[in-house]
Amino acid sequence: MNVSSSAAATEYIKRHHRHEAGENQCSSALVKLIKAPLPLVWSLVRRFDEPQKYKPFVSRCVAPGNLEIGSLREVDVKSGLPATTSTERLELLDDNEHILSIRIIGGDHRLQNYSSIISVHPEIIDGRPGTLVIESFVVDVPEGNTKDETCFFVEALIKCNLKSLADVSQGLAMQDQTERMDIRKLGAER
Repeated sequence: MNVSSSAAATEYIKRHHRHEAGENQCSSALVKLIKAPLPLVWSLVRRFDEPQKYKPFVSRCVAPGNLEIGSLREVDVKSGLPATTSTERLELLDDNEHILSIRIIGGDHRLQNYSSIISVHPEIIDGRPGTLVIESFVVDVPEGNTKDETCFFVEALIKCNLKSLADVSQGLAMQDQTERMDIRKLGAER
């Protein structure tokens, strides 16, 4: 990440990622640059009802009703993690500022009082439209674990999700570019 991206990320974190961690909680923010335009990345992130489109540990999601603040989703977690289900509530969905916030309110896992904010920002990467994604969280430290262990575990999950988001977004962006090139080529042949 270059200096201007780093400065921008710091400012976005101050503005949009305010978590007040209690004494027995840990909190952190992770940043990812994605070589895909913001509208494409946001179209994946904003889908509270379809996190499995880019989150590799989600096998299924059921989110009945309309997508609005307070909506709930039931998420099934793939095996291999110390969890099977998660019940999550949509806290914020801002299509103008590109911010999504969720809170875990139940399920079979150890992430008690977990809350996260993900924000998506325009960025120029290698002279092309790209996206700066920031995800922050706060969570209780489970009994028997340290703050460092808890943060390390949650950060590892978020890093996987952000890498997958980048892979899916960049793949879709490449596919879109290829389709546009094919259409132009077809038009030139006529």
